[in-house]
Amino acid sequence: MTAWLAQAVVIWAFVSITHAATPEQWRSRSIYQLLTDRYARADRSTTAACNVADGNYCGGSWRGIIEQLDYIQNMGFTAIWISPVTYNLPERTKFGYAYHGYWQQDLYRLNSNFGTADDLKALSVALHDRDMANIVVNHNGWNGTAESVDYSRFHPFDQKEHFHDYCTISNYSDQAMVEGCWLGDVDVELPDLNTEHPFVLNEYRSWIKQLVSNYSIDGIRLDTAKHVGRDFWSSFQEAAGIFSTGEVLSGNPVYVCEYQNTMHSILNYPLYYPMMLFLNSTKGTSTPLVKAIDILRSACKDVTLLTTFSENHDLPRFASQTQDLSLAKNVIALTILWDGIPIIYAGQEQHYAGYGDPGNREATWLAKYSREGDLYNIVAALNQARNRALSVDPAYLAYNIHAIYNSSEVIALRKGHAPNQIVSIYTSAGMGTGSSILHIGETGWPVDTEVVELITCQSAIVSSDGKLPVAMKDGLPRVYMSSNAIGGSGICGMNGTNNNASGTTVNNGFETMPNESKSSPAAGHAKSIERIFLLVVAAAVAAVSTIW
Repeated sequence: MTAWLAQAVVIWAFVSITHAATPEQWRSRSIYQLLTDRYARADRSTTAACNVADGNYCGGSWRGIIEQLDYIQNMGFTAIWISPVTYNLPERTKFGYAYHGYWQQDLYRLNSNFGTADDLKALSVALHDRDMANIVVNHNGWNGTAESVDYSRFHPFDQKEHFHDYCTISNYSDQAMVEGCWLGDVDVELPDLNTEHPFVLNEYRSWIKQLVSNYSIDGIRLDTAKHVGRDFWSSFQEAAGIFSTGEVLSGNPVYVCEYQNTMHSILNYPLYYPMMLFLNSTKGTSTPLVKAIDILRSACKDVTLLTTFSENHDLPRFASQTQDLSLAKNVIALTILWDGIPIIYAGQEQHYAGYGDPGNREATWLAKYSREGDLYNIVAALNQARNRALSVDPAYLAYNIHAIYNSSEVIALRKGHAPNQIVSIYTSAGMGTGSSILHIGETGWPVDTEVVELITCQSAIVSSDGKLPVAMKDGLPRVYMSSNAIGGSGICGMNGTNNNASGTTVNNGFETMPNESKSSPAAGHAKSIERIFLLVVAAAVAAVSTIW
């Protein structure tokens, strides 16, 4: 659909081709998703009101993001995904204002609520100075019925022939209908761009090249990708010349994975649903997750380039489904350590609990950018572990994860080549479930290998039967690397190559242990990052239509 296409174009323009990373380089990135209006204000306020139910702009801006990059970088993220940057519908609608950036009206103007062109360029410079990338999302819409659309208000697509004729999607199994009909509703329609029209295609190709060049964008997210023909995406990606990941909202891996033939990556919705079935309650089972591993690997071109998430601005917050903090730690660990490029949505690290749109669009500043919470420190520790695995094994990220143990409420996964692999264990048992010992085989470590559990920083030895004794407690996840692999990294106090980790403890956000150092995981990881990429996300062309 055309609205989605316009969004994709906007995203690419944010990162210049000269700075753009290749898909292979993006594989190592870790993305922090934020809504520009809700992440940070230029005045650095942490008390400014933001009632999500009002649907108003709350004052977040590109300058505000610059002021709070340390908060992101200290968690170990190397890319950020920001809201679409183009000019949006200025009027208030039944659903509020276009604070989210998805109701685009003009490709060639910026959303002044977020700042100026100089502000956006300054954000790109600040990110590249930190080796971070930016992703921007963009979307259009019309405030009113299909019959009331004034096409002259759109730019540059100001003719009715630039759009598909009005129709609604009544059957999502009909791909022609999905690509050719309009999104939105009678109050806010999303006129669907005709991306088969030569003018529309050529204009988008020209626009995305300019956007990428002008704002040094490194990557883009393509919103509602299934609503636009795949031929268009192939041409658009070629013109953009940078990394792209597309949103295909479906749990069907075969259908979703087909889109990886026209873009580098896709959002891993086929993983999201079994992940929730496993971890969003203490009654969850690991069976769907185990099945997803093989199905995704056979259906997708490259699972290690998929973008993995457990929250975003379109979905209920995890904490709205369960307040169990142990389950929240499991889902964050699984998100970061699974195959692919992890995405954490702003506020997830603060255990925000908004159920859905607009409740899940809370202001991050109201948590005062606290770095003391369990989840904030978990994210930092796991990003650090992922980076360490890559540093000792350059082929780590290309290694496909596989299950080495599972029961109804537990799954153990291995990722990486011996002896530098990560073995991680997840459970739906939940808080207050006591302690137990699991004996896990097929870890890839030989007998008598010393390993360190990165949550408690306690060591263990692979026993004579080749199994690893895993001490489970209170439904928390477990993450292991060999002592040799983390030697000299600062992880769990391992500052020398032959350190013995036994008895060493730090605060890594999973458990509180004696003699812990609250700053070590996050602060140590931040020092290892020199630059941050800018990732711009584009919404589906179908949603490119303007909203009034």
